[in-house]
Amino acid sequence: MLAKEIKPGSVVNYGDAPIIIETVNVQSPSARGAATLYKFRGRHLVTGQKTDITLKGTESLDEADFERRAVNLMYADATHVHLLDQTDFNQHSLTLEEVADQMPYVTESLQGMMALFYNGECVGLQLPLTVELTITECDPAVRGNSATSRTKPATLETGLIVQVPEYLKQGERIKVDTRTGDFLSRV
Repeated sequence: MLAKEIKPGSVVNYGDAPIIIETVNVQSPSARGAATLYKFRGRHLVTGQKTDITLKGTESLDEADFERRAVNLMYADATHVHLLDQTDFNQHSLTLEEVADQMPYVTESLQGMMALFYNGECVGLQLPLTVELTITECDPAVRGNSATSRTKPATLETGLIVQVPEYLKQGERIKVDTRTGDFLSRV
């Protein structure tokens, strides 16, 4: 796969390891004849370690032998998260350390969650770009403060705390970006 064809979410082999690409930055040359550079920020699928990769437009990386499968959250205990595969209804487990960054966005009703399989083994989760969560706790709006776009902290149903506009109140559903943890909109 050529460098210019690699997009966020692609899984490639880099140094005999599967790397999932999270961000892509393209640097155009300032001089004639110079090559366009593609800078990738990726995460090792098994260890979770961040990796930076820089390639010229004509260089390539091989696609990793991996698979994505739709899963739902069954339950989480003190050490593991247990997932139900939606294709063959097998149960898969991941340690809480492996999915610590994703768990504040995961609910039992979350649709679009994918498990990443490498060599037949479940190695990670991929969440949808946005999730809908309910505000469980936030301060009430102060009357007269609507002229400016002020924010306040709100605790969501999973325990995640995000900054939301002042007009939102407890019980409302909001859309949150899973990449940055930012409030996007009201649902």
